[in-house]
Amino acid sequence: MNKKTDYEITDYAGKLAKGFIQSPLTSVLGVFLLLMGYLALSVMPREEDPQIAISGGAIIVVMPGASPKEIENVIVNPLERKLREVRGIEHVYGMSMDNYGVVNVMYYIGENREDSNLKLYDKVMQNMDLMPKGVMQPLIKPFDIDIDIPIVTMAFYPKDGADISDVELFEKVRIVQQRINAVDNVAKTTLKGVHKAQFNVQVDMGKLSAYHLSMGQIMKAVQSVAVNVPDVKGRTADNKLIMFGVKNAIENPEDVGNVIVAQYMGSPIYLKDVAEVTEGIDFQNFKGAKIEFKAENNSSAPMSEQRKQITLTVAKLAGTNAVFVSEDVIAVLNEYQKELSKAGIGYIITRNYGQRANEAVNELMHHLIITIIIIALMLIFALGWRESLIVTFTVPAILAITLFTAYMTGQTMNRITLFALLLSLGLLVDAAIIVIENIHRHLHSHEVDDRTMDELLIEATDEIGAPTNVATLAIILTMVPMAFVGGMMGSFMKPIPYNVPVALVASLFVAYIFTPYLSSRLLHKPDHHDTSKDHK
Repeated sequence: MNKKTDYEITDYAGKLAKGFIQSPLTSVLGVFLLLMGYLALSVMPREEDPQIAISGGAIIVVMPGASPKEIENVIVNPLERKLREVRGIEHVYGMSMDNYGVVNVMYYIGENREDSNLKLYDKVMQNMDLMPKGVMQPLIKPFDIDIDIPIVTMAFYPKDGADISDVELFEKVRIVQQRINAVDNVAKTTLKGVHKAQFNVQVDMGKLSAYHLSMGQIMKAVQSVAVNVPDVKGRTADNKLIMFGVKNAIENPEDVGNVIVAQYMGSPIYLKDVAEVTEGIDFQNFKGAKIEFKAENNSSAPMSEQRKQITLTVAKLAGTNAVFVSEDVIAVLNEYQKELSKAGIGYIITRNYGQRANEAVNELMHHLIITIIIIALMLIFALGWRESLIVTFTVPAILAITLFTAYMTGQTMNRITLFALLLSLGLLVDAAIIVIENIHRHLHSHEVDDRTMDELLIEATDEIGAPTNVATLAIILTMVPMAFVGGMMGSFMKPIPYNVPVALVASLFVAYIFTPYLSSRLLHKPDHHDTSKDHK
């Protein structure tokens, strides 16, 4: 029998197999990839949904005494024309009202928020010379949608039997808010359902008319003394500063009532002469919040009970780990638990976005492991347990490369990212299965005894290189168009066209490098004994 001639390598698959099949660095590379994947999985920011960048803002321009038609002609329309000169703006909406106009700007989704805010501010300031006389300084309010979504919300309420006012509840919660706002990666904290302390002035309109006074005079009189007025009056001979200060004139309702609002026939008119001044809360704020407690069915207490509450919301910076931020916030909250309880204040965490994100990621990873086990069991019956073990190793290696690449490119771990991995999981093992199946076929061929193990593995890998590359490229091309989808849906689904092609390319390299390497260690040529040969 003639020995078969040496196989000539024609594809990169065979070259990779030949270069790594006996290299001592192959095992090191495999361990390194798995460690990098585990590291990326551990430190990669987790959130339930992708955080989409939405840019925009509102320009508010005040022109006292102007009608809506005048506002539209001299402010809103010219401002709309100028703002459309800015690149990246998708929509401009103008509104005209009495005394002021508002122009809302929305950039294309995906535009950098900081750059967009800067361009918006520059365009308005550059055209201030075109504003008519009597216009006040424009107020530019950027949208902060990417940091407006809270990840943790907490409801603070008075406990049973606690005698605590709305103002005292607000003061205690505000201390907690200030401390939480200093936590790393916390972007924004807000309080909902708050009622603050204030002096309420209820003017008697009949007395106001009798003294020939207006509401404007009342407001100016109160505002003029409701400030501290320090002043520096030079230096003394021994180089000391002389400081004069006026104590805040309003400290209680009596001080407010003693404010002089006008002079009538040589006599002062005090605020208490035309109004009733009381100390209370901002009752003009009709917004409030209540929390409802449901009693046990077997309890004699009412089925439900409502109490006033203040909700503290916490939002995180974009791109940070919602799990870590929420844990840090809850740790700070626990520090104040005794102090709040002593003051008669209880709290309930009504939303924990970080916990939900962590549970979603862990659940999907659990399903990912189940899928890998199912694939391994199927391959045991189809090819054998050794071949199944080889293919099973390639899956975590490919996922490790994909996760590490996603981490290095600034992506977060969310359900869309994991959905992309699950979507590509059925495709990831294709290359490895094709290689191991061809190796299995070569090991059971008639010429197996005349070839070395390395030659068989390299040839089996090289043979399927070209068709496998083309098939993988065709699948990648079906995913590429998703990267060009615009709008909200395009930004939401962007992890799919980003991660699936990376996973497929990684599957080729892992199949061409590690499948022959592991086969050379785990598989063996079967013993062939041909009894039909005649001895001459």
